[in-house]
Amino acid sequence: MARAKNVLWIMCDQLRYDYLGCTGHPTLKTPNIDAMAKRGVLFTKAYVQSPICGPSRMSFYTGRYMRSHGSHWNGWPLRVGEPTLGDHLNKIGVRNVLVGKTHMAPDLEGMKALGIPPESVIGVHVSECGFEPYERDDGLHPTGRPRPKYDEYLRSQGFEATNPWEHWANSGAADDGSLQNGWLLVHADKAARVPEEHSETPYMTRRAMDFISEAETDGKPWCLHLSYIKPHWPYIAPEPYASMYSTDDMIPVIRSERERQNPHPVFGAYMDMRYSRNMARDDAREKVIPTYMGLITQIDDQMGVLMQFLEARGLLETTMIVFTSDHGDYLGDHWMGEKDLFHEQSAKIPLIIIDPSREADATRGTRSDALVEGIDLAPTFVDYFGGKVPGHILEGRSLLPLLRGPTPADWRKVAFSEYDYAMQDVRLKLNQPIERCRLFMVFDGRWKYIHASGFRPMLYDLETDPDEYLDRGDDPECAGIIARLQAELFDWALHPNDHITTPREKIAAYADNQLQVKGGVLIGIWDEKELAAIKDGIAQRAKM
Repeated sequence: MARAKNVLWIMCDQLRYDYLGCTGHPTLKTPNIDAMAKRGVLFTKAYVQSPICGPSRMSFYTGRYMRSHGSHWNGWPLRVGEPTLGDHLNKIGVRNVLVGKTHMAPDLEGMKALGIPPESVIGVHVSECGFEPYERDDGLHPTGRPRPKYDEYLRSQGFEATNPWEHWANSGAADDGSLQNGWLLVHADKAARVPEEHSETPYMTRRAMDFISEAETDGKPWCLHLSYIKPHWPYIAPEPYASMYSTDDMIPVIRSERERQNPHPVFGAYMDMRYSRNMARDDAREKVIPTYMGLITQIDDQMGVLMQFLEARGLLETTMIVFTSDHGDYLGDHWMGEKDLFHEQSAKIPLIIIDPSREADATRGTRSDALVEGIDLAPTFVDYFGGKVPGHILEGRSLLPLLRGPTPADWRKVAFSEYDYAMQDVRLKLNQPIERCRLFMVFDGRWKYIHASGFRPMLYDLETDPDEYLDRGDDPECAGIIARLQAELFDWALHPNDHITTPREKIAAYADNQLQVKGGVLIGIWDEKELAAIKDGIAQRAKM
């Protein structure tokens, strides 16, 4: 019997596009990820649907834009009834399994209104964004929050503490042995107290391998979402990764003084956020970035472990492997910390897809510069498993054509991303009403247009200004470009996939086959002769 197809969907948290060897970093060592790119397709223009964890992930997990699924910020529940990848895969007999992070918040009020107990089978499915949670760990566990299974694991290895996640895996030690809090940027250059083999990244790799081993006895196809917590902060790494890189390995900072001179109000407000002021400091960058690089190389080493594991079980021949990120990290570029806005450092992500099918042999080791969105993965997976992509629900497009041949002529001409800053201090700085705290990016591969409700637009020309130093949003010479991209945004905004309960085929059939007349509803017909002609037309179409 032929072995079942599977998908291994690997996601890192806050991994920038340009922080891999295969995407051009000159000193960062990622040989295993580079080898993955040689076995598949590396997408060079892949963008998230929102440059922050929660909304971005909800778009990945639903295949829908933020404006459609409605989860605009971390901790905003995905409403009960919002279709997810898990729903689509369950219909075709595929398990949708999670190891690691999702940032999903359950719609407890919605479940209560519908009488769905959160602990029930349906309640767990809804609460976990359509995933079967083999082991969920959202990766941030300050004291006072519910504890992860990882705490139990650390204690079983002898690492006792009131908060093992923080005190061992995410804190360092001074020369005198005193605890150095890994949350604080000043301690990013310390080695984590936990030995490397017991740190979060290899732990999650092992949990993924545990699931794969168990699933072999089941024989059912699976999509496993292995969602790593790192290199997201706290920026702290175990040895040998903590001391693997130095300031000599850092690429030059991407920023200019001109950016701080009369900036766009929203950009200016973000440059003034605490995390931006601190990450713009040279001493902060010099502590954080070598550690960030070390965490990435640790992930790369785990990719080597994982690929060997799959190869030993003969799973490489039937498993689609996806390596990506939920958004980037400014790391002090553009005078910014965190993510939030739409510069390449934030909104662009690495995306490598290995399609094991023979049809994909011709594209192995190639790069695609097609505009790709995070929402494209859900339809890609449904398509790969042989299911019918529900186009009235999923707003992305299957990437199988790009994995198996040239970019289709009708491929998208622009990519969209959204952001809602209502939950942040920026709203107060700008004195914006909650409903107006919206940003929209439209990118055509050269021009990046950002609509900012209540303010002038931002505009960057990545052909002449690849580092995005010069905002031309108020340049009269760019009025035509702005109008064109505004029109793209307007058209997109007016045509969401919001008839999710009614497939397009059903809509088409209603008018095409005169179902209203067939059902005996004879609206506006003059006489028996006209009715007879209509019925004759229906009969003729039925014969075609």
